[in-house]
Amino acid sequence: MSAIKIAIIGAGSVGFTRTLVRDILCVPELRDIEFALTDINQHNLDMIREILDRLVEVNKFPTRITTTTDRRQALAGARYVINCVRVGGLEAFADDIRIPLQYGVDQCVGDTICAGGIMYGQRSIAALLDFCKDIREVAEPGARLLNYANPMAMNTWAALDHGGVDTIGLCHGIQHGWRQIAEVLGAADPREVDYICSGINHQTWYIDVRHKGRRIGKQELLEAYERHPVYSKQEKVRIDVLRRFGVYSTESNGHLSEYLPWYRKRPEEITRWIDMSEWIHGETGGYLRVCTEGRNWFEEEFPRFLNDAGTPVDPARRTTEHASYIIEALETGRVYRGHFNVRNRGLITNLPEDAIVESTGFVDRFGLNMVAGLTLPDACAAPCIASINVQRMAVKAAITGDVDLLKLAMLHDPLVGAVCTPEEVWQMTDEMLVAQARWLPQYAHAIDGAKARLAAKQVPKRDWQGAARLPVRSIDELRVERSRKEGGVSPDQQVVA
Repeated sequence: MSAIKIAIIGAGSVGFTRTLVRDILCVPELRDIEFALTDINQHNLDMIREILDRLVEVNKFPTRITTTTDRRQALAGARYVINCVRVGGLEAFADDIRIPLQYGVDQCVGDTICAGGIMYGQRSIAALLDFCKDIREVAEPGARLLNYANPMAMNTWAALDHGGVDTIGLCHGIQHGWRQIAEVLGAADPREVDYICSGINHQTWYIDVRHKGRRIGKQELLEAYERHPVYSKQEKVRIDVLRRFGVYSTESNGHLSEYLPWYRKRPEEITRWIDMSEWIHGETGGYLRVCTEGRNWFEEEFPRFLNDAGTPVDPARRTTEHASYIIEALETGRVYRGHFNVRNRGLITNLPEDAIVESTGFVDRFGLNMVAGLTLPDACAAPCIASINVQRMAVKAAITGDVDLLKLAMLHDPLVGAVCTPEEVWQMTDEMLVAQARWLPQYAHAIDGAKARLAAKQVPKRDWQGAARLPVRSIDELRVERSRKEGGVSPDQQVVA
């Protein structure tokens, strides 16, 4: 096998980078390779370098670890590029949540569509096109981009249509839901449950579920969830959608509630549908809170990460993240079945051809081979199409810097449209553009105009923190929580489904 270089952009996401690298090193054929890590944060790069150097040394692998803040240097000669970047960091993320709240838009995550996801896409696409330019110019010819960064569909759409790079979008929400379904069905091992998912990222549906080969119908699955002592309380939106649509969603309760116009539009109704035991079940700005806590907590966790790096790599502990399996399949020919974000082109018969869909496929030495001709239940296709229309407009706006089109994307978002008047949408978008101008080079020509409109006319706003907002915990509070939850998951390890 020829020498391989894998570049990771945004490698300062230390916990996730560590997971990806350890997974890849579970494959014997993928140990004599180079990982080129790049980020704008030198401090985080130094930490991940220390962790991975120890991992390589203890296991006596021939793996080479390099780090640099020079992205082109990291990408030079790379066969695979993994993108884990959050453009604008937590500062921009806070605006994605804070500003829409002033107009009544209550988001749990805000990274896919809705007001926060649309603006996140504007920031991400501007940077992603620069990444793609570098990949075309300095990476190995035919290099593949494995994109983990949200908003997944918009980023993948832009990279394929405008970046000129072979791109596969990857998400882990489907695997999380699969384990949950296996639990409610009483499976002794999740591998007893087979499934096919199809839809769009974060609105994907388990259209076929089988336990030990026996197909599980709507009623059996619904009753299993309704009697579960925990999920019956935490997954009220997902269970209600299952009851009405007949199909279970891959998405977490909080995430799913953002994409449908029914569950978060009335402040007094929101708490009826969410659960505050964990952020992912619907807490206002929940993911922003845990990400903020995770950033503060990370220095506390670094010694543990470093200590863990001193243990042998165990293939039995390989995670279900797609990246390592895709690279293994392409390089060794071992077939991998998973769910991937790609252009539709007939994969799902009742979704638009140009959309980025998340559906089932197989990878081997010949590439990615998707299953074509799947059809979603009508009730599932309808919200997907509404989101696709928003994504299409948002991508075009991000490419062209068209403020009017950006506002129309906001207006047509299901939750924003259910909550806001057109005047509120126009002002909210102007306010977000001004607040995030430093990450939006394509809108540089429009910022002065947005400022002038904000000064000339003010639609009344709300002083509102949301229906279910929790404060960010201090390091001391996190220590207490950590000691209370023996064997629990530390804040920086929590991931969004």
